[in-house]
Amino acid sequence: MLMRTDPFRELDRIAQQVLGTANRPAAMPMDAWRDGDTFEVEFDLPGVSPDSINLDVERNVVTVRAERPALDGKLEMLASERPRGVFSRQLVLGENLDTEQIQASYDSGVLTLRIPVAERAKPRKISITTNEKEYEAINA
Repeated sequence: MLMRTDPFRELDRIAQQVLGTANRPAAMPMDAWRDGDTFEVEFDLPGVSPDSINLDVERNVVTVRAERPALDGKLEMLASERPRGVFSRQLVLGENLDTEQIQASYDSGVLTLRIPVAERAKPRKISITTNEKEYEAINA
């Protein structure tokens, strides 16, 4: 019996596990960085309606959920490479960030979160007193 083999089948299987499939989308890609006293995160969500994005904060965990709706099932698909369905991602934030002051914006398919560093985590000067006079030192 002659068996036909596909040399790319294993590669395709691994790619589906990492990148997801149309029925099970992969996690939304993100970038994160610190800019001065602000921690910024950007999520790529092209083609997602702003109304379908939910942002929840519980303690120091931020959860982002978004949905790209499925196309009409009656369509004859010629290619289906864009994942559809519900996307979800959680970020565990450090205690040094102020989750009460998170700002979110959505523009051109990119969800941007700006999370300020908490006041208690910023460097500050502490006064040192002695019997003679008061000195200032920086708390590191």
